[in-house]
Amino acid sequence: MNNFVIKKDTPAHIGRIKCICCWMLMTVMLFAFPAIAESNVYRFVNQNGDVEFTDRPKHDGFVRIVKTWKGWKPVKANPNFRANRKKYSPLIAEAAKEFDFPVEFIHAVIHAESHFDPYAVSSAGAMGLMQLMPATASRFGVNDRQNPRQNIYGGVRYLRYLSEMFDGNLTLTLAAYNAGENAVKRFGYKVPPYQETRRYIKKVNRFYSSYRNNYQQ
Repeated sequence: MNNFVIKKDTPAHIGRIKCICCWMLMTVMLFAFPAIAESNVYRFVNQNGDVEFTDRPKHDGFVRIVKTWKGWKPVKANPNFRANRKKYSPLIAEAAKEFDFPVEFIHAVIHAESHFDPYAVSSAGAMGLMQLMPATASRFGVNDRQNPRQNIYGGVRYLRYLSEMFDGNLTLTLAAYNAGENAVKRFGYKVPPYQETRRYIKKVNRFYSSYRNNYQQ
């Protein structure tokens, strides 16, 4: 699937035709090629009102959409968010104690990464609560990335490793968790100039502040 963009200033009748053609094409492809039905489709509306559809989002501003009987709709946040957060809090507390890492920070990372969905899968192939990539999972002893205990312990162990690498600097720890430790090193031990990484750091820090103010073990 290629990117498809509709400009805000496109004449209304042409815009409607484009939208109809886009939806028809996507529907035909879903029936003709079942594998595409299992892939992800994302939509992004920029500040100018332009709408872009793609299966390869370039940043986290894209919202995944799915086919429903009412048409294409945005995927809602994990409906089991509160229940899962409560369910996995003991595991998070155990891992925080095991690796001597701030429990609120772990909550914030999981909130930003997966919204506490143990079955979350990103477009890049990251999986589980802490969205571990295969190579990272292998490095830190995770055999099943959708196993909550393994995923949390592997993710926290990685956070601890990054924190030690960057002398306890949590901003660089987050940057490395998102963009990779080598990217941080390559840019002189500073946050890489990637919009996605910078947005990610702000998001996690916002959650971190909230959890520090409200966390109850």
